[in-house]
Amino acid sequence: MGKSVLFIHSAGPQGNGEGSSGLVAHLEKSLEGYEVRSPPMPAPENPRYEEWKAVLKEEIFRMPDGALLIGHSIGGSALLKFFLEEEGDCRFDALISIAAPFWGIDKEWMKEDFTIAENAFLNRKHLPLLFLFHSLHDEVVPFRHLERYAEQLPDALIECLDQNDHLFLQGLPLLSKSIKNM
Repeated sequence: MGKSVLFIHSAGPQGNGEGSSGLVAHLEKSLEGYEVRSPPMPAPENPRYEEWKAVLKEEIFRMPDGALLIGHSIGGSALLKFFLEEEGDCRFDALISIAAPFWGIDKEWMKEDFTIAENAFLNRKHLPLLFLFHSLHDEVVPFRHLERYAEQLPDALIECLDQNDHLFLQGLPLLSKSIKNM
């Protein structure tokens, strides 16, 4: 078996044609020889960080060295928070965040348990190689969220997608291509 991928899904329903299902299906199809693991996260329609953190700890512990970690939307927020506040672990090849909200950016985006502590960004040297993907015209999570992450994480590699997609139900070919080129 080739490389391992841990995919942490978005909030909301995760059935066929919902949530992160299109991204996961596209990765499974396009990354031949990769093992794509996408565990169900607790209460996706009302996510709580402490519950997600418990699953992240378990899943990340199980992943082999050199694995890729991918988080979509709140899944990206959760992975970033976890690695910045809990467990800097550079044994992974990359952490990839797709359309992640920057919680606390303003009053509309307040989810205190997913908000990253301001001083946690000082721990960024403990992050694996970091990629941030975001649509310029994302209709769910505005592009300014990516801009805020870019300010706080200046070493991140940024992929600005000239589209308005957030769920990527048809997949994200640039993501697969980037993974294959690592």
